[in-house]
Amino acid sequence: MSAKTPAKAVSIDEHAADHHDVIRVLGGRENNLQNISVEIPKRRLSVFTGVSGSGKSSLVFGTVAAESRRLIDETYSTFVQGFMPNLPRPEVDSMEGLTTAIIVDQERLGANVRSTLGTVTDGYAMLRSLFSRLGDPYIGGPTAFSFNIPTSKASGVMTNAKGEKKIVKNAIYLGGMCPDCEGRGTVSDLDMTAIIDDSKSLVDGAILVPGYTADGWMVAPYKQVVPPDVPLRDLSEEQRQDLLYAEPRKIKVEKINVTFEGLIPKIRKSMFSKDRESLQAHIKTFVERAAVFQQCPGCEGTRLNASARSAKIKGRDIGEVTALQISDLAEWLRTIDDGSVAPLIGSLLHLCDTMTEIGLGYLSLDRPSGTLSGGEAQRTKLVRHLGSALTDVTYVFDEPTIGLHPHDIERMNTLLLELRDKGNTVLVVEHKPETIAIADHVVDMGPGAGSNGGKVVFEGTVEELRGANTTTGQHLSYRASLKDEVRSSTDVMEVRGASTHNLQNVDVDIPLGVLTVVTGVAGSGKSSLIHGALEGREGVVSVDQAPIKGSRRSNPATYTGLLDPIRKAFAKANDVKPAMFSANSEGACPTCNGTGVIVTELGFMESVSAPCEDCGGKRFQASVLDLRLGDLNIAEVLDLPVAEALEFFSNGPAKTPAAASILTRLDEVGLGYLRLGQPLNTLSGGERQRVKLAMHMKDKGGAYILDEPTTGLHLADVENLLQLLDRLVDQGKSVIVIEHHQAVMAHADWIIDLGPGAGHDGGQVVFEGPPADLVAKKSTLTGKHLAAYVTT
Repeated sequence: MSAKTPAKAVSIDEHAADHHDVIRVLGGRENNLQNISVEIPKRRLSVFTGVSGSGKSSLVFGTVAAESRRLIDETYSTFVQGFMPNLPRPEVDSMEGLTTAIIVDQERLGANVRSTLGTVTDGYAMLRSLFSRLGDPYIGGPTAFSFNIPTSKASGVMTNAKGEKKIVKNAIYLGGMCPDCEGRGTVSDLDMTAIIDDSKSLVDGAILVPGYTADGWMVAPYKQVVPPDVPLRDLSEEQRQDLLYAEPRKIKVEKINVTFEGLIPKIRKSMFSKDRESLQAHIKTFVERAAVFQQCPGCEGTRLNASARSAKIKGRDIGEVTALQISDLAEWLRTIDDGSVAPLIGSLLHLCDTMTEIGLGYLSLDRPSGTLSGGEAQRTKLVRHLGSALTDVTYVFDEPTIGLHPHDIERMNTLLLELRDKGNTVLVVEHKPETIAIADHVVDMGPGAGSNGGKVVFEGTVEELRGANTTTGQHLSYRASLKDEVRSSTDVMEVRGASTHNLQNVDVDIPLGVLTVVTGVAGSGKSSLIHGALEGREGVVSVDQAPIKGSRRSNPATYTGLLDPIRKAFAKANDVKPAMFSANSEGACPTCNGTGVIVTELGFMESVSAPCEDCGGKRFQASVLDLRLGDLNIAEVLDLPVAEALEFFSNGPAKTPAAASILTRLDEVGLGYLRLGQPLNTLSGGERQRVKLAMHMKDKGGAYILDEPTTGLHLADVENLLQLLDRLVDQGKSVIVIEHHQAVMAHADWIIDLGPGAGHDGGQVVFEGPPADLVAKKSTLTGKHLAAYVTT
């Protein structure tokens, strides 16, 4: 261009960058997606709906968010990538217009025993700095208030980075950890009757700890130390001490050198020192039975030593401050007027006010992070993003209304809109009509679940969805109706003087033989009342959404015991051993050891997983795949959805009543779309709860506690859930549901409403009675929202 040629004027409105206003997914095939293409508008709030298993998460998390994270990781140096997880590329032809994705999911926060709400939000780190500045008397820097760091004393030679040596004597390094509980806040006494049976010998099974079978390797060292055939009560005191409390030492077991250690210190390290939520279910049950956890008398539960508790600001030590309800903590911080710590106070107040704004003001910073619900964990993660100056990023939410009362959903909706209005793209996987209603754009997946889903059946506005002929469109305006007649209770479970957490000496009778719904705003005390007062009582079964422990080979068929009758049926039909039909045993493909894939590690590069060439990814030997039951082999059976498998095992040559019975229960809880061989770690919280419920449905009588069973359920599936709850009650079971969904409340025989608020403003029973009375009175927040929801 010559100097005399004027440059062409380009209007800001016509800038090429402005044309990148959508995220395009072309040919998405992740999981059950059926080669879909979709355009998602940027800087808008898009909600993804559809029945459970329709492919919402596969599109949003498995495709859009996963590819964004993978591409960001690739921008780091190969050295850094070597320390990062290798993320596989999603099954998709191409993607355009991606922005940085921030995933705000419901994964529970770290279950480390010393992890608290204060540590995961950095609130405690800021308080440590505050007390190191203003605490009176002055005891040291921030580490002096850390319950993760013990106070230590050292003597000897110190060498610095330059190699210079210095002799120190009794140098003290300050930490805040309580020496009695090691910063845990609780100590445990062991119930020896749950650990050993004194009347038995080792060979008869005197050790009752899971995994310590009488003829197993774990017990073998103890048989070398004490007489294995003598009852433990007849051992000498020295032998008993050696068995239970011996210091580690080397011994020989079957000519092999092993480390022998007393039973009690050994299981303390392997089981009792770990967070209970991280343990396998059977070990967790044992630990809860054998250990009596109580507040540490040395630190009174604060986790801190006497030195850390001696420094005070305005009459309060750091332990007392972290125990304050967050809304009260904010008020206390506002009383501190010291310009030298003004930025610190400002950051703490922003944290407290934000947590109060999103409905978590009832929590305290000393709350163990492992005890937060999935919904509370998700909102805690949201805190760090609300004050961020970042824009043009993609926020991805997984059912942010889980665990929220209708009153709290309004506040969550406001926050989602605020994130969008800052110029961000907000993608939300959601079922609640209150959140769908605020969407700028809706993508409805379906039409069914599993292989019957994976398609985009609708794209457009909420108003257009209401008139669309899709399952979501038809149910969007659904309103429940109150039952004409409620059941009468057969008896009651009495709760007297319940004071766990924020409960205020609650007395309540929970009716039996009916469907009881316990509700109230988040933090009102529902879980504290039901789990705290009822769990552990005879006949009470709690069916929760906690992850199901198992290896990567675990699936619904193995977890429910379904695979046993299936293997026996195959074995009988082909006159071979049942072990031939196990991918973990004799029938496994020898090349891939029954995993179905060959993984090639390429250092910092993405690992390559390829289907095993010998078995074609089917996990079994070729000779096993030639053996059939009916017209299917074992691999084809494990690939069946529950509904199809039920038909297969109910009729014809493959008829197997034991398998059909388990499959019927899985189908009744709404899991007809789930494939028998689907890995357990791919199940959502709601699916996990329903799998557990299916296993308990064969039990006679008893009382079931269900914690938010509508989690992950589409509006259409809620009706099926209500029918299931009715069947359970009609079978003679008492069903107690902790729930916020108005359709479940309306269907209840009896409602217990807690409140009136959250934290110390809650913890009281504000209503108990049939739903019709709650609607008529409208005396509580729940009553007002339920009255607005039901048809009159």
